[in-house]
Parts: sequence; C-alpha cells; structure tokens
Amino acid sequence: MTSKIQIHHEADVMVITVNNPPINAGSTEVRKGLLDAIHLFQDDANLAAAIIIGGGSTFIAGSDIKEFSQPLAEPHLPSVIAAIEDCPKVVICALHGAALGGGFELALGCDARIALEGTVVGLPEVTLGIIPGAGGTQRLPRLIGIEKSIEFICGGVRIKAVEALKLGIIDKLVTEDLLANAVIYARSLIGKKSRIRDIAAPHAEADVILAASQKALKVGKQRPNVHQAIKMITNVMTMSIDQGLATEREVFQTLRVGTEAKALRHQFFAERKLFKALGNKESKPKDLKRIAIIGAGTMGSGIAIACLSAGYSVLMLDQNETALQNGVKKISDFYDARVAGGKMAADNLTTLLNRFTSSSEWSDIASADLVIEAVFEDMQVKHAVFEQIDTHANPQALLASNTSYLDIDAIAAKTKNPSRVFGLHFFSPAQVMKLIEIVRCKASDPSVIEAALQFTKRLGKTPVISANAFGFIGNRIYNAYRRQCEFMLEEGAYPEQIDQALEGYGFAMGPFAVADMSGLDIAWAMRKSLAATRNPDHRYVSIPDALCLAGRFGRKTGSGYYLYPQGAKSGVVDPVVKGVIDEASAAKGITRRSFTAQEIVQRVLLAMMNEIAHLVSEKVVGDVTDCDVALVNGYGFPRWCGGPVFIAREMGMEKLRSEMDALAKWSGPGFVKAELSGLFETHGSE
Repeated sequence: MTSKIQIHHEADVMVITVNNPPINAGSTEVRKGLLDAIHLFQDDANLAAAIIIGGGSTFIAGSDIKEFSQPLAEPHLPSVIAAIEDCPKVVICALHGAALGGGFELALGCDARIALEGTVVGLPEVTLGIIPGAGGTQRLPRLIGIEKSIEFICGGVRIKAVEALKLGIIDKLVTEDLLANAVIYARSLIGKKSRIRDIAAPHAEADVILAASQKALKVGKQRPNVHQAIKMITNVMTMSIDQGLATEREVFQTLRVGTEAKALRHQFFAERKLFKALGNKESKPKDLKRIAIIGAGTMGSGIAIACLSAGYSVLMLDQNETALQNGVKKISDFYDARVAGGKMAADNLTTLLNRFTSSSEWSDIASADLVIEAVFEDMQVKHAVFEQIDTHANPQALLASNTSYLDIDAIAAKTKNPSRVFGLHFFSPAQVMKLIEIVRCKASDPSVIEAALQFTKRLGKTPVISANAFGFIGNRIYNAYRRQCEFMLEEGAYPEQIDQALEGYGFAMGPFAVADMSGLDIAWAMRKSLAATRNPDHRYVSIPDALCLAGRFGRKTGSGYYLYPQGAKSGVVDPVVKGVIDEASAAKGITRRSFTAQEIVQRVLLAMMNEIAHLVSEKVVGDVTDCDVALVNGYGFPRWCGGPVFIAREMGMEKLRSEMDALAKWSGPGFVKAELSGLFETHGSE
C-alpha cells in the first residue's frame, strides 16, 4: 500500500480511499496503491464488496498531467481497471466533487457508481490534445450510445450528476452521507457483478454519426485528436471491447507525446500558476463586495455584466444621462436574451438586477469597495475622472483604471493614496473575453494586486500581471506582430494573403480583418500622438495612414483594408487597396516579391518572440509564459500551438538566433534584437 491510498473495513466491505490532495490526481503512486488494494480485497475471504472513494473535497479529478511529459510508469490505469473487472467480487465507486478524465474512466471500470449531489463527471482529454486512454471511448458509448458519447467526449463536457443519473452513467444519487449510503448500496450488490464491458455494443445510423461528428469537429476546431476520438467511439460498433481498448491506448500514447499535446500542457501549466499567492502574508487583501464602474459605454456595461454575473453588487455611473440609459439598456438586453434563450431563470434575473443600480451622482460611489474607471482613452479625461473618484470614493476602496496603453503611474499620481491604484485592462467584449491584464503601478501595495487576482478569479477570467509600460503585455506584442505584417505589405504581400496565412495557422482572425473590425482610426490616433517622438531613420509603413486619409476606417465606414458591401458578413478584396500598397512600395523603391504562407507565419512568430524577450529583459512581465497566456486568451493565438514562448523553446536557441538575425535584416532600421535567453527562463511551473 502507498501513502496515497488508505483502506479500512466496514465489516464485510473494504473502503479504499484515495488521498492525494488537492485533487486526488491519478498519479503512479495512486495507481499502484489501488492495484494493491484490489488484490488484497480479492484475496480476503471475509470481504464481499469494495468501495473506491476520494478523500477531501473530490474524487479523482484527473490524472497527474506532469507525468504525461515522460514515459508513463507502471502500473498503467488500464491495468488497474482490468483488475477491478477481473475481480469476481463487486467493486463500486462513490463519487463526490469531480470525477474527470482517468478518474471517470476508473469509475466506468467499476460495477456501479453512486454519487453525491453536485458531483460532475466527464472526459476532458481533448482539451489537452489527447483522447481518453483507459477505456473512456469504449465504455461510455456502451452506456449512453454513440451520438451522446461523441458530444461529451469530443466537447470535453462536464456532466452534472442529475443528468448523469438520467443517462445511466451514475446508478444512484444521494444528498448526504456518501460513504454510509455507499456501504449500504455495495451490500445490496453483493454477488451481482456488472461490468460495462459486457454490455452489447451500441449501433447508430450513418446520418446520425455524421451530424454528431460534424458538430463535434466544428467545436473542436478540426483538431486531429478530435478526429481520432470520433474514430475510437465509432469503433465500438465493429471492434471487440479488447480490440477497441488496445487501439484506444495506442492512439492515446501516440497523441500524448506529440507536439500539440505538449503545447496544450504548456498552456495548461502556464494558466494554472496565475493565481498563486504573491507571498504577501503581512497584509490581507481587501474583501470586495460592491463594485462601482465609471462609464456606461460598451466597455463599462460589459464590465458591469461580468461583475453582476459573478455575484457582485454593481453601481454604474455616467454623468451623461443618455449614455447611462443606453448602458443600462445594454445590460438589461443581455440578461433578457439569456432568459429568452433558456440560459437563465427569470427568478435569478430578478435577484441579479436587485444588485444593480445606476447613477449620475459622484457621491454614490462612496459605498464601493472597488471603483473601476472605464472612460474614453484620453489622459486628460482619465485625470479629471480620477480627481472625482479620489474625492468621493471611500478612502479604503481600491481604484482601477481600464486602459490599454496609458501611463497608470501618471493616473495614480492624481490621487492622495497611489498605493491603492492599479490597472485592470479588460478586453472587449468584457463579459466574454477571458483575459484581464492586472497592471502593477510603482506604488501599488502587494495586497491590492492580490485582491485584483481574487477579483479576476471570481469573474472567471484569466489574469496576467504586468508592470506599468506602454501597451503593457498584450498590446505591446500585438503592435510588434502588426508592424511586421505591415512590413510584409510593403515587400510584396497583400492583406488577404497575410490574413489567410495566419487564419490557416489557427489565429481566430488575421491582423487586417481585426484592424477593420476595431477601426483603423484608433491606431491612427495613437500613431499621430507618437509622431513627434518617432525616429525618422526607423522604418515606418505609411499604408495604414494613407487608408485613413482616404476615410477608410474599416467596417464602420464600409471600407478599410477590405470593402464591406451592404449586408456582407465579411470583407471583400478591394483593388483600390492593392493600388495604395503598390504605390507605397514603389515610392520606397521596393521591388515586390511573393510570400509563402509559411514565411508569413514564421516572420510573425519571430516578431512576437523578439518583443516578448524585450518584455522579460525590461521586467514588464514576471514570468515569460504569461505572454503565451495573454496571446491565447486575448488575441486569438491558437491554443494548440502553445504560444510564441513554447515555439521558441521547441526551436532551440541556436536556430532561434539564426532566424532572428534574418528577421532583423528583413525588418530594417529600428528593429532591435532582444536578449533571447529570457524566452527560456522557467519558474518551476512545468
């Protein structure tokens, strides 16, 4: 027996408890302990039934993902499940918390499953670039059929206990005393061995399988492991259980050591470390209950929705009465649509709206624990707003600015106590986008940043912490990315080629489609504000300026990099833009050349890597992998590619330096090569 497994006897029932906090991950030690316990149980003539249960707050909530990067040590999970199935006596699982991945596969290998109300089960392996590897694709279809199995396995769906009971995944549901009920239930099954493997293989019509597969592949972004999961599930109809299990394991092992799975594990660990405490034990973070949001525009109303949905009391303030009413309507319309769509109960909406107030009076923010400014991106406007906030807010309240570029130290300087000020950069639409940049000012108290982390966690967001620097983390990298794409426009590529290449790689949208959507005038205003300080010797692409001077600001004006005819869902190629680009190249004496999609992608990735290395050396970012998190969660970078930091590490320093030298030549004057070693720094998170 291992320290991760404890056993005790309830008369003729053996209770096997998994004790591997915090989530009882299915590690090598856990698997070995379970196998030993099953052998002890089988050999003891005084025992008639066994229960596997989780210690602490959960059953086995997944495998130990750190093990996936190495050769898996024996015993493997299929061996543990085979021992349970081969045991002549009944073994049941008692589930609470979460039974996910290998934990759920273990449960499916038992003779029955009893669960505590509130339990969730599921097979989320596809989110890590793999498939279930211990029978999930073979046993679940025998319980619930092909169609539902494709939906749940390929979508990584977490199934609530009530639904699992209806589907027959769980055999019994209890509201209290899980262990006591499990002992009674186990005794009722003595002598009634019941293995899922013995259930007849299900059948599904070809059109049903096709429809379910197409839906799953759309949700799963057509990734190879989703294709494989569908194949394994449908194999159930034609393969014996042993053939199916062997084939599933082989595919699982191949995918597990592949680059895509490695990239997704990199992203998993990078995100998991974000909420680790900052080590400030002396000052406890403020408990936030009431949030005041200044500004009722698109961003302000989106932040209000995010806060309301997380259970906070929210005040939205705007001194423009029309803007305030429009903001209130946006919030009301959002929740009305959720009720109409069956995503929210009407009673819950009433309760939620009772926590929401709107006002145009500054004095009303006095009761807020956190005040978030979300007004126009202009320093003078921000200064004026913060002077009012400083006058009317509770002296103990935390103060945050939602800005994407501006100097937050300069904003904090307008307050009497800058230690309570920090940046909270939401991404639009704020109620949808996962990323939040928490910006640490020079004077920000560590407990304030800790409170910001807890706030973002409650919102269900993904935070990265940035020092105060122009563009922070995400926009700084994105600017380097966009600039490189503009260089390629001058050299021979066209907007649609670049967008198609990057979307083909996996980006949600190409940079020029994004620019048209957000508005070319926004970046133009920023460039004009920086024009006086720009080095005239540095390479500067005038194509975006030329489009703006022609009144082409993107979708809102019907033309930008693309043309947007009335009613068109996406932009169409415009010969006028090609003319503008060709003229710009000719004016600089550049002989245009053709680009491959691979070259376009490589230059973009290198530009990102170089900028990330600058962020590390300038100490803008604390952990380099935070940059990958920011790009995946806020900028549409394909999760299954891991991020520029992951890709740089896969390339290795020698190749990276060589390719960066080439990028420097392509980019010309103004491109500064960073110290690349920062890309390889690790902080023990993987």
